[in-house]
Amino acid sequence: MFNLLSIYLKGTFIFNPVLNDAPEPLQISFQDSASPGLEGIIDLHDSIFFYLIVISVGVFWILGSILINFNSHKSPIVYKYLNHGTLIELVWTITPALVLIAIAFPSFKLLYMLDEVISPAMTVKVSGHQWYWSYEYSDFIREGNEAIEFDSYMVPESDLELGQLRLLDVDNRLVIPIDTHIRFVVTGTDVLHDFAVPALGIKIDAVPGRLNQTSAIAKRAGIFYGQCSEICGTYHGFMPSVVEGVDTENFLVWLDNAGIFVFFGSLKNILSKMANTSTGKSVYLGWSIPSLLKNIIKLYLLIRIFMINIIFIGMYYIFKLLNHNKNII
Repeated sequence: MFNLLSIYLKGTFIFNPVLNDAPEPLQISFQDSASPGLEGIIDLHDSIFFYLIVISVGVFWILGSILINFNSHKSPIVYKYLNHGTLIELVWTITPALVLIAIAFPSFKLLYMLDEVISPAMTVKVSGHQWYWSYEYSDFIREGNEAIEFDSYMVPESDLELGQLRLLDVDNRLVIPIDTHIRFVVTGTDVLHDFAVPALGIKIDAVPGRLNQTSAIAKRAGIFYGQCSEICGTYHGFMPSVVEGVDTENFLVWLDNAGIFVFFGSLKNILSKMANTSTGKSVYLGWSIPSLLKNIIKLYLLIRIFMINIIFIGMYYIFKLLNHNKNII
């Protein structure tokens, strides 16, 4: 909601929002999303949190009602009149199963969408070391048939410049073009690491001897901060990762400054893939949602509405039975 409001106000020239792309002290919420992946994660979190609130209110109301109305002082012989309630047992058995079904639809949809890597425009290889990251642009090579690769170390506190973040800034950032479907191939060279950039919805293990892959689309320019999220030794807390999203023109300028000599494949093909992603042909993670998936989403919305009604009807009958037993006693 805040993102939508800030975008609207930015469009009306009231103010220019400052987006949160780095962790904050005592932060308990998500960073501002910069990719469809994180947007889906936030939507799933909000959807599940709705059921959590409804269930918590119902459970604590029932517990409080029982403690107040059926204690030993008010009803000393209440146990003699208690029988099995078939209706209430059906309600509290079937309702959780239906809630889990309603949660399963969006969670599996998001899981498969995040797992699919379809027609990426470019590939970046990420290698975790003790205690720094190495990046390799496999699609581009310099003169001498050497791919663009460099190491990224944390900037020591004594070398920080004005505006740089302690324990988060690095000497070499990973530069990617925005509105481009990018595949990240992640591995480790010594111990387990975890490449995590929250604003892009990326969190994937770097396992020695194994290649894991994920993908992301940066929907806006910015500097996105992350850290290793797997305990990897003494200096685990000192190997941040910084991804800088720039527009395509600035990315090509950066490639030119890096001394690119040959492209693997045609530059025209790579740019056309970037254009296809930015023009809306790729709705989510590089591929358009088929009609079947749209129908599944509609079905999920109907099930969710049905579940809301079931929950409130079930709570109504539970309260009615509790009040009925209280009146009998």
